[in-house]
Amino acid sequence: MTENGDPKENAIAERINSTIKNEMLGSRRFETHEQLEQALFEVVSFYNECRPHLSNNLLTPAKAAALRGELKKHWRSRREEYLRAR
Repeated sequence: MTENGDPKENAIAERINSTIKNEMLGSRRFETHEQLEQALFEVVSFYNECRPHLSNNLLTPAKAAALRGELKKHWRSRREEYLRAR
């Protein structure tokens, strides 16, 4: 669980972990902890600095974070719609 207790944040973290594990690391095996640490550093750097994300208007997370204001969402949150309607 995340620190602020927002249950949606855990889902976001799990999604990122899944992407890193399944899309980027795949079935790679590491002989040492240092090799794994270096690979994770490279993958996370790529994820944040190079890989565009549809949910960020095809910007990288680093570029999206540098922008001012809100990004246009490309998805609908049924939960948020429900809560606003109440």
